[in-house]
Amino acid sequence: MITNDILYLGVNDRDIDLFEGQYIVPEGISYNSYLIMDEKTAVMDTVDQRKKEEYLTNLENALKGRCPDYLVVSHVEPDHASSVAAFLDKYPSAQLVGNAKTFQMLSQFFDLNLENAVTVKEGDVLSLGRHQLHFTMAPMVHWPEVMFTYDSYDKVLFSADAFGKFGALDAKEDWLCEARRYYFNIVGKFGMPVQAVLKKAAALDIRIICPLHGPVLKENLGYYLEKYQIWSSYQPEDEGVFIAPWQYCRRCQKACGIFNGKGLQSRNSRSGKGGYGRSPGKCIPLQQNGSGRLLLQRRGDALYGGFSSSPERKKLPEQNRGPD
Repeated sequence: MITNDILYLGVNDRDIDLFEGQYIVPEGISYNSYLIMDEKTAVMDTVDQRKKEEYLTNLENALKGRCPDYLVVSHVEPDHASSVAAFLDKYPSAQLVGNAKTFQMLSQFFDLNLENAVTVKEGDVLSLGRHQLHFTMAPMVHWPEVMFTYDSYDKVLFSADAFGKFGALDAKEDWLCEARRYYFNIVGKFGMPVQAVLKKAAALDIRIICPLHGPVLKENLGYYLEKYQIWSSYQPEDEGVFIAPWQYCRRCQKACGIFNGKGLQSRNSRSGKGGYGRSPGKCIPLQQNGSGRLLLQRRGDALYGGFSSSPERKKLPEQNRGPD
């Protein structure tokens, strides 16, 4: 239960090894959906069809004999919308709620009857009773049709993929690492659209954030908003250096040994630990404790390093030096 009237319907997927066929998720992923109970009922998104049956069971149990009046579609990506058809088969009287792009894109993915759909735009409000749902368009966060929904009664922001993270809800891990990796892999290149929707969110009194992946956020919301502000503006969280060779080879290992001896710290983030994204090899973030900025990159089969100060650069083995 999120609030007295808002219930969680989502499911964990620990059977998946690569999210969207490319992102390593050793702790799985959650597909989140929510139910708002009022004079009328609204379901906020569905889940991936991989977990369709479990989801529909959760929904039926939560409704306790009622039928949903609305299904709000925040994002049509298949991990959230591929159970819409099954939902409508089970509850044919429910009305879909989305924006113009929502329905344009839904019809490209699925064969649905959209005659009774409710089309909303920026600033529109859908009344369920005491719960008033306010719609905010969030294009390219991270698809063109994405929209946020704000419940002004419980002060809950349904944020689509924003503020989500990799990992099932029962994963024993900190939010930040996997949320950062999720952001930069899924949303990262859309910094300006994220900045735009953060400005809209700043005008709202938000007490709870309900994303489509990862945990519901109820405390210290300023922390999460600040992280999104930093990430979307491409500012560093901490001072340091990031070294990312294409492969992890003996020369990389040798270089790491040299840098560790100079007070630099390295760590492995192949499985996402460290939050630097997935690559064919291993990502090695280094933090420099001394002076001189370190740069290292892979060029073909050679490993090049460069320092901001020539004396430091000269300390690298000759075969690993970059050009002056």
